[in-house]
Amino acid sequence: MSLLTLTALSARLGQRAVLEALSLSLQAGEVLGVVGPNGAGKSSLLRAIAGLLPLQHGEVRFAGQALRTLDRQARARALGYLPQNPQILWPLTVRELVALGRRPYAGLATAAADAAAIDAALEAFELTGFAARPARALSGGEQMRVHLARLHAGQHALLLVDEPTAALDPRAQLQVLTALRGLAAAGCGVLLVLHDLPLAARYCDRLLVLADGHAVVCDSPAVALSDARLAAVFGVRGIWQQAAQNPRLLGITTLESA
Repeated sequence: MSLLTLTALSARLGQRAVLEALSLSLQAGEVLGVVGPNGAGKSSLLRAIAGLLPLQHGEVRFAGQALRTLDRQARARALGYLPQNPQILWPLTVRELVALGRRPYAGLATAAADAAAIDAALEAFELTGFAARPARALSGGEQMRVHLARLHAGQHALLLVDEPTAALDPRAQLQVLTALRGLAAAGCGVLLVLHDLPLAARYCDRLLVLADGHAVVCDSPAVALSDARLAAVFGVRGIWQQAAQNPRLLGITTLESA
């Protein structure tokens, strides 16, 4: 059974259709990347799954159950959502911010269980030494690790993560994506929006290519980002490392440079 199943999702923002009859499935342990030009519907897709964007048509199912039938606390335990450019609005320490991931377990978990989950999340993201520091005093890459540690503490089965590498330096980008791969390896399903196509190809098991709210293709990175697709959807040409079994996208360039 798929962890997440979307059937014919359609949604609008005002008069504009942002998702059109979109269907896909996601397995536990899988990182599924969502790529596409600006305005393709990537963030809208994550918001629709999270219940933050009303659907016109279609259904979201989590582990076979309609997600709309779960109460808010159960939904918060099932999935963790990290929007693009998350803000730290309160003067919290790193540990206090990570502890927010335990709020869906209020009244259901012991204080010892909460503390253990928080400790494990801090350790997983190499933040134990930062626990007492003000979260807003950290660098952008460190803050993103704190947000991901909050998701880890929530012990969600499904993670929806929107552009976690935006505005990060290259080393921090790799750290964040490696951390998300680690969460998938531990059994989570990860739906991940990225703009950087070479990074998406490197870290994702499959890629969903969106254009104007429609699913163009959902397949392995080498298939989803074929030369024809890169030209048609993104207006670029790929620079590939050729290999018999697994060609790798190293970069992109303009079509005119071909």
